[in-house]
Order: sequence, then structure tokens, then C-alpha cells
Amino acid sequence: MATVPADLLYTADHEYLRRTKDPAVVEVGITDYAQGELGDIVFVDLPKPGASFERHGVFGTVEAVKAVSELFSPVSGTVLEVNPALEADPGLINRDAYGAGWMVRLRIRDAAELKSGLLDAAAYTAKIGG
Repeated sequence: MATVPADLLYTADHEYLRRTKDPAVVEVGITDYAQGELGDIVFVDLPKPGASFERHGVFGTVEAVKAVSELFSPVSGTVLEVNPALEADPGLINRDAYGAGWMVRLRIRDAAELKSGLLDAAAYTAKIGG
């Protein structure tokens, strides 16, 4: 059974969004469910800081033994930081998707996007059949 923390927001594409102390900045990664479906993650291709993305825009890929999957931005924004640990150890996503396995921190372009189109933990759990 996949872990679905109650304090996060989720996309239908299995990304999560965590609010930070700065209301204009969010942390993004893939869910525990997604990493479990992908299997052992061997490579992550992430954008450089300063790159901008629209909501649902592809911001990178994650490569596992079984498949390559695109990563979709849950909100419009600009990359402030990329998790440097993933370059040397992409398996962090498998071991700690919601902690050390975060992928990017984004500065949100439109805070209203946080109020629509994202799933709370209960809705995401229902989506994945939990």
C-alpha cells in the first residue's frame, strides 16, 4: 500500500506538491505510488534553475529499469533549486519519495493554481485505489 501524506497536494499524473515556509515556493516530486509502479529508478533528468514551466508542462523525466516517464509540473513556475543528491543517487526517490527524493523547488507564478486542479490526500488515495 502506497503512502499518501495528508499535508501534500497531488496531481492525477502522480506528482506531489509540498508547500514550504515561503508561500510562493513549493517542493515537487513523484509520489510513493509512482515510484513503486516504476520500480528501481536509475536516472533522473531535471531542469536547470531558472527554467520556467506552465502547469502540466513537462519538466523532466525519470528513468527506471522498466520504463521512462515524463514529469509534469503541478503549477506554473520557475525552478529555484534542483535536488543535487539525485544526480549521484536517483534511488533516493525509491527509498524516500517524500523526503530526500524531492526533485525541484518552484517559485509559483499564480497562487490560484494551488486551489484548483490538484488533489488532496483523500482524492489521490481514491484515484490510486487505496
